[in-house]
Amino acid sequence: MAIFRKRHSDSSDGASPHNSDPEKSGARTDYQHATGEDAVTDANGVAVHTDHTHLHRGLKSRHITMIAIGGAIGTGLIIGTGKALAQSGPGSILIAYTSVGLLVYVVMTALGEMAAWIPHSSGFAGYATRFCDPALGFALGWTYWCKYIITTPNQITASALIIQEWPRTASDKVNPGVWVAIFLITITAINYFGIKFFGELEFWLSSIKVVTIIGVIILSFLLAVGAGPGPATGFKYYKNPGAFKPYIAKGDAGKFYGFWSSLVNAVFAYLGTELIGVTVGEAQNPRKTIPRAIKLTFYRILFFYCLSVFFLGMLVPYNSKELAFALNAGTRASASPFVVAIKLAGIKALPDILNACILLFTFSASNSDLYIASRTLFGLAEQGHAPKIFRWTDNRGVPVPALGLSALMCCTAFMNAADDAKIVFGYFVNLTTIFGLLSWISLLVSHIFFVRARRAQGITNDQLAYTAPLGLMGSYIALFFCCLIALTKNFPVFTKGKWGNFDYKNFVTGYLGIPIYLFCILGYKFFMKSKMVQPHEADFYTGKDEIDREEEAFLAHQAAVKSNDKNASWFYRTFVAWLF
Repeated sequence: MAIFRKRHSDSSDGASPHNSDPEKSGARTDYQHATGEDAVTDANGVAVHTDHTHLHRGLKSRHITMIAIGGAIGTGLIIGTGKALAQSGPGSILIAYTSVGLLVYVVMTALGEMAAWIPHSSGFAGYATRFCDPALGFALGWTYWCKYIITTPNQITASALIIQEWPRTASDKVNPGVWVAIFLITITAINYFGIKFFGELEFWLSSIKVVTIIGVIILSFLLAVGAGPGPATGFKYYKNPGAFKPYIAKGDAGKFYGFWSSLVNAVFAYLGTELIGVTVGEAQNPRKTIPRAIKLTFYRILFFYCLSVFFLGMLVPYNSKELAFALNAGTRASASPFVVAIKLAGIKALPDILNACILLFTFSASNSDLYIASRTLFGLAEQGHAPKIFRWTDNRGVPVPALGLSALMCCTAFMNAADDAKIVFGYFVNLTTIFGLLSWISLLVSHIFFVRARRAQGITNDQLAYTAPLGLMGSYIALFFCCLIALTKNFPVFTKGKWGNFDYKNFVTGYLGIPIYLFCILGYKFFMKSKMVQPHEADFYTGKDEIDREEEAFLAHQAAVKSNDKNASWFYRTFVAWLF
């Protein structure tokens, strides 16, 4: 179980022996009056703990909402859709990305229901420990951490390669390892500066992501209807060469293989959407901001992903020679199918602009990925699943040891500076999709146990700050499809030619995450003798009172210093917040 420690003041007048600042000692703060604990509130009314074992709630509502959407927008959308289109055709990718988007929405709402009840800093691995089985929490936490110490260096490498897209500079004479070092040091420093600085930077980086995608969607629409230099394309590519492309085999079987391959590509594109579950321990007023961000997930998926792939299928035929060339360009702008659409339309200069935007995409992704890795390790230590040293935080609430180890593990990015090591690192990257799917599966299992336990203990929907719209049945259905995709994600190794040509390397790296995950669960149960949590024994209340008091103090402070710019707030809520 996650442990939440209370800190009581030693003096009757409320002065804390740990605080010499006159603003923090002297008169007791609202939070100290409400709790009697050795903590103070900052200028935003947020409780600041001084025991070096707590994260600080420095993420504002706008930070959470933008980080939530920024986590769902990355190279998987703006570049990965090209591979999906070339393999399966426009009809397949539209159906696949919409279907997986619905799957992601169910996962997010399941997470939101648990996070709104008790938004603690252990992340969603803590929910698995508390409501399902400590062994599941152990396995989920460590595999999720492994995922992000692989994903982070991959994004750093992508950033280094994108810079080389501009041959007119000296960048083509610089070894990629130099850029890897620069980016790694930069994102480590950003994470070290504290959650407020991180949240503000990610807010603006995510804003640029949103503006870029909106611009791409608008441009794609204009090109599709003939408002660009060329004629209107409409749905002609759905007819010729066709909406569904055969993949591996011919006929209907080949078209089905193509569709299923696009499902796997869509899963990779959506991975990271669940990162909002890691931010709950540092969110201000999390019971309002987290459900609000999750409720909007459906509309964001509909707008950004579905519209993007819909217009893309109207602009680029799956048999385009330019698209085939783009698939060999890695993570650069020239690899984006939207750049191919721009080139086919005869528009110049935009590829360089889009390349700069993609650089920001990968930099933002690597920055947030390192954040997730450090907080995941902190959460593991908080549950007792990692050494206690990783639970230590500095005065700003930064888990420095967890951040240091995570950053050190990201040095594997230097493997890409050597040609011989690139192949090995490529096998590591192949693990990320299966680790991501296993995290979704674990989340859904945790939600199923959560609902069963709260019903057994008489906790009704009225007592929850947020409930998943599709309820228990939605989690069961989503769990089935997540398991199905996880087991079939590398199906081409079984369908390409005879067994003599069996691609054992992709088979091993594609499925290695499953035995690692199961080994963590079974190994923990064997050594720690853990048992599955029974519904009537699940702990719904440990630590909840502390979070409740923090929320009350925050809301009281916000009410006392309520801003007078009601018109600006109304404008944001009415015209902007639904999207951002």
